[in-house]
Amino acid sequence: MGEVPLSHPRYNSLMGRKLLTEAAADGMLADSALIAHGRGEAYDYLLGEATCESARTAITQSAILMKQAKRCVISVNGNAVALAAADLIRCAAVLQCPIEINIYYRTPERMTALNSRLKKVRIEVSNEEAPTGWKGNWQTAVSDVVILGMNPDSRIPNLEGPRANCCADGILNADVIFVPLEDGDRCEALMEMGKKMIVVDLNPLSRTARRATVTIVDELMRMAPILLFDLVNEVSNETPKWDNRANLDNSLAVMLRRLDE
Repeated sequence: MGEVPLSHPRYNSLMGRKLLTEAAADGMLADSALIAHGRGEAYDYLLGEATCESARTAITQSAILMKQAKRCVISVNGNAVALAAADLIRCAAVLQCPIEINIYYRTPERMTALNSRLKKVRIEVSNEEAPTGWKGNWQTAVSDVVILGMNPDSRIPNLEGPRANCCADGILNADVIFVPLEDGDRCEALMEMGKKMIVVDLNPLSRTARRATVTIVDELMRMAPILLFDLVNEVSNETPKWDNRANLDNSLAVMLRRLDE
């Protein structure tokens, strides 16, 4: 892909595609990863490729739950690492929670590639300036982020396949799990364990979106810096009554209005 000017109306989308194609070349992605991303882009068109009000509300609700959690974990797959590794590591540093790699098409090569990418980005982020408003030793906070997944020691009950493999220090014993780009089966199995699931899903009609505790109907690269802002800055410590279905309906209404324009 040649140089794309910042003024291009679809700059962010094109950069996302570039990151994914590079990640695929580095062995980080499953063969179906680009198909999944393209499906999400179709919904993002309907959102106007912007963070709508209902998504912004869901991000704030997510930040509240993540900060209140006793044991929060950020679970990532290949696409999430390719698109938003740096921001997800920043969020984990603020929360002092682990990041766990959990993928369906699991091979030693993919796991090694994803683990190596996260460790490389962790070093890069540790050498950055701390997010505005954050207080403390940023380098130490980032360096202390634990990356799990290479050696799973547990399984998610009532879930078949390789995504059932998980870590006791991560997904298994977490009470709040933030999962960009989730799949429905795992979301349902984790919800049945009593966990609070926060997902990022551009399709408000998906099984994942409908089952989760909080669904952020937004594009991952666009919402991740907003989540970081809310995690760093003070938001209400109270957990307001949350109606995820109503919030999903609001996101769907945005898409339907754009179809009528």
